[in-house]
Amino acid sequence: MIDIKWADSAYHLPLDAFKPNPKNPKKHSKAQMQHIRESILHFGFLDPIGVWGEDHIVVEGHGRLEALKQLIAGKEIAPPADGIPCLRLDHLSKRDRDAYMLEHNQATMETGWDDDLLDELIGDITQDGLDMSLFGFDVPGELEDDDKYTKDINIPQYEVRGETPNFADMLDSSKADALIDEINAADVSAEEKAFLIQAARRHNVFNYRHIAEYYAQASPQMQRLMERSALVIIDYDDAVANGFVKLQGVMKELLEGDDGDDA
Repeated sequence: MIDIKWADSAYHLPLDAFKPNPKNPKKHSKAQMQHIRESILHFGFLDPIGVWGEDHIVVEGHGRLEALKQLIAGKEIAPPADGIPCLRLDHLSKRDRDAYMLEHNQATMETGWDDDLLDELIGDITQDGLDMSLFGFDVPGELEDDDKYTKDINIPQYEVRGETPNFADMLDSSKADALIDEINAADVSAEEKAFLIQAARRHNVFNYRHIAEYYAQASPQMQRLMERSALVIIDYDDAVANGFVKLQGVMKELLEGDDGDDA
């Protein structure tokens, strides 16, 4: 059990005092819940839960509340003695409470990213030792400069915990599966369906911490296939140091080859 930072707030409630809004239409996937739990464990619980009325109905923060329940039930963290930080939203009418619940979720979905700045920032954070894939971000791979790949391969190190994750822990295919069901039910040609189904698989979400755990315990053949599928990218120096794999000599030859040679 670890100690975490809790948000400063004038209001606190026992964990069982919060009442989730039964009208909340926002769904959280298994992968999203994992990202929220990882965020709380790493950064702390920094965003109080917004509640309304005498029944303490949750207006915003359903995902954070569920993540807290899971972490506390799993004895990964302990609840603070004075209760869970919350914000009182009693100034809202019942109508505005429901409207704000929708607006709060929608507002986070409407914004995009500056991809170049995002990749640069994630790259800097990753090089400093924090794996941003834990929080649902795609970590940039090898950087390209003047059509040549850099040899500076900087891959976040995972501390193997000895867990045995199952495939459901490693892959959230719920969005892809729902889209494939919709495609199969559509009135389009078989060729169009086949194309759309392949495209739908882009919505699969991988949990790379669990994948790293599985990889560390997998057979050599499974490890090789995971590498070829780019589920795991191995830096040969780090791999030798950690004893995860036996590297083929060709990998070193490729990394140390003449930059002037054309493949």
